[in-house]
Amino acid sequence: MDDRKAELERRIAERMAARAAKEQAAQAEEPLERTAADVTDPSTYLGPADTRARKPAEGGIVGGGGRGKVDGLAKITGKAIFADDLKLPRMAHVKVLRSPHPHARIVSVDTTDAQAMDGVLAVVLGEELPARHGAIPVAQDETALAIGKVRYVGEPVAAVCAVTEEVAWEACRRIKVVYELLEPVLTIEDALDPAKPVIHDWRRKGGNVLRSVQQAYGDVDAAFEKSDLVLEQEYEYPGSTHVPLEAHCAVAAPQDGGRLTIWSSTQNPHYMHRTLARVLEMDQSAIRLIKPDVGAGYGGKCDTFCSDILSAYLARKLHRPVKMAMEREEVFYAHRGRHRTRMWLKMGMMKDGTVTAIDFKAWADGGAYSSYGVVTSYYLGVFMPLPYRLEHYRFSSTRLYTNHPPAGPKRGHGAIQPRFALEVHLDRMARQLGLEPADVRVKNMFGPDSVTVNGLRITSMGLGECLEHVRRASGYDDKVNQPGDGPVKRGVGLAASAYMCGALHPIYQTDTPHSGVQVKIDRSGRVTIFTGTADCGQGSNHMVATVVAERLGITPEDCTVIEADSDLCPVDLGSYSSRVTFMAGNAALHAAERLREQLVAAAADKLGVAPGDVVCCERSYTAGDQTLAWTDVIELAESRFGTLGATGSYRPPKIGSRFRRQSVGPSPAYSFTAQVAEVSVDEETGIVTVHEMWAAHDLGRTLHREIAEGQIEGCVYMGVGEAMTEDQVYRDGVMRTPSLLEYRVPTVYDTPEIHAILVESHDPEGPYGAKECGEGPQLSTVPAIANAIHDASGIWLTHPPFTPERVLKALRQRDQQRSASSSSSSSGQ
Repeated sequence: MDDRKAELERRIAERMAARAAKEQAAQAEEPLERTAADVTDPSTYLGPADTRARKPAEGGIVGGGGRGKVDGLAKITGKAIFADDLKLPRMAHVKVLRSPHPHARIVSVDTTDAQAMDGVLAVVLGEELPARHGAIPVAQDETALAIGKVRYVGEPVAAVCAVTEEVAWEACRRIKVVYELLEPVLTIEDALDPAKPVIHDWRRKGGNVLRSVQQAYGDVDAAFEKSDLVLEQEYEYPGSTHVPLEAHCAVAAPQDGGRLTIWSSTQNPHYMHRTLARVLEMDQSAIRLIKPDVGAGYGGKCDTFCSDILSAYLARKLHRPVKMAMEREEVFYAHRGRHRTRMWLKMGMMKDGTVTAIDFKAWADGGAYSSYGVVTSYYLGVFMPLPYRLEHYRFSSTRLYTNHPPAGPKRGHGAIQPRFALEVHLDRMARQLGLEPADVRVKNMFGPDSVTVNGLRITSMGLGECLEHVRRASGYDDKVNQPGDGPVKRGVGLAASAYMCGALHPIYQTDTPHSGVQVKIDRSGRVTIFTGTADCGQGSNHMVATVVAERLGITPEDCTVIEADSDLCPVDLGSYSSRVTFMAGNAALHAAERLREQLVAAAADKLGVAPGDVVCCERSYTAGDQTLAWTDVIELAESRFGTLGATGSYRPPKIGSRFRRQSVGPSPAYSFTAQVAEVSVDEETGIVTVHEMWAAHDLGRTLHREIAEGQIEGCVYMGVGEAMTEDQVYRDGVMRTPSLLEYRVPTVYDTPEIHAILVESHDPEGPYGAKECGEGPQLSTVPAIANAIHDASGIWLTHPPFTPERVLKALRQRDQQRSASSSSSSSGQ
């Protein structure tokens, strides 16, 4: 047996050595400077042949403003239907009993008293739903209800379905659970300690590490040796949660023939569809998933929750409609928010401000289950070479299990924490070298049509213009280094960032489109768009209507958008990683382009001109002084081609890389942001006030001005919250702030004046040149505020939120250092 093991190890070692040699040879053969075209395989692209990124939008819709969303009136008048608004005949209600312990074995569960109550229809324990599920196929570790043991305070243990919510709650209180308490794992140090209990002791891999990632490019240590300045520092970023106005809710109803319909407040209908089929052991075609209006998500509704699974399971079991709506405290414990992250950053820089090398380490508290944690482990490191040129880079990141509620994706998923560390670090080093931090960023930034050291392809790039805009609009150059006199000091700070426009790969292996759209034209002139996208407040419904209307020469108000109904709409992978505008927008453009060809051909034939001479605008098709009305063109085209309808698809091109394990991080395009914050610091109280924020965002091309500005403002608002007030704090595993009263999101009085600036770089592959603007603008908010606090007071804060206690502590340390330095100077004289 030992000989066989030794032989196997020898063969594995030989194979790994051969692979390493092959990769090293390939790296040596490739030039250091590569363009976007060098790493793109256009034959793998699926979408519109021409995105018309640099051509004028003849329809007059793209780039305009002043018109509301196609679904906006229903939402502001209260006519929009959310999941909790649904009331079906004979509908029952589900409530769950949750764990009071962070880590414990379930010894016994007695449901006798609960089942005996009038109005109780069913009591469910975890063993009835044993299938493990999870957002990422390689890390499926969660069940609808706890089986065997609980892993965080608030984990669902038992579910009661009853005729009313009140009866269900009372029955939950009558369930008796005996627990055997286990030692909890509550910190990053605990999770890394091999002597601590293993939270998921059924996994083949021992310990509490979900995923550890290491990547290295260039010769980092040699680059440090050649640097004029090397600085290393630890940083910490707090955990925070989404706080959407709408709580999680799902309604399920059995249908004839054994089918099931479920309505869920979700951002990812397609992935939920797959998960429900897996857990319920049903064919996907037997489940109809409908996403009603969603009252915001911010990443918090990307996972499949117990509310979705239990309502679906009990609707089938009881043969009646079932609803499960979470209370606000339950939403806090469902969590899936920002990972609390500890970071260590070492950077080298030359005297002229050139960044030479970065070494970065991160450890993330992921809570009790994986959620999107495998992706998080990569996102913590792969984006750091953006937007700055960097030839020597090394990072390691570790996503850990702890006995806290599971963390997951929150706006700017995985990229916000390292961006805070990098942008503050860059300022510190620039100031030590006597350089203007804004100029250092300009010196180091990439240009368009570039490839980063880790193989990320940059197509369009407008960061330079973003920096110019915020410096000019804020008066940064005149205000910097001018703190003023008196106890209240004033300062400005700047930061930059980059973010993706959708993940290049879906979470499961497939070559199918990432997004599909169907467009139907009725003889009345009405256009119906069927899309699998999930509008969760960001305006994706209006986006697809805008893209289609622009290409057909009509208005968004002429369009009806049917979204996220698995029986009616083609697949879209969901609202995550800022993918919808780029990917669903391209799919919509693809379908509209096909229809336009038919409409223009019919119009050109009638007008006696070439198709290229026809202009489609304002519900008219015109050539010279001849005009056809929109409905006349429809009749001509339908007479010639039959019923008018078309499908469109989008799959990004394959972007090759000479480096392995780059399936997470590459994107078809990246957006860029620059921000300036102006703050005041009261050195007597430690109170920091953020007065104004200027945010310039390279969104490729503006599709709708007000929606784009609103997204930027929303990002900055959430960033201000994470910088100043938000921190998900636990004591012995119990959340201290599980309510809107205790968890401090900024109010209108805490929100600074926000100036949103739209910068257009016209991406060559985006729909009409557009890129994302729903997540990227948040990344640079917190470091901009931190850098402004330093400009005002001379203190560097490495751990948000920047509370008065932390500010006062840093001010005392500053004064002690100044006093020591003064004493040293005096004694030297």
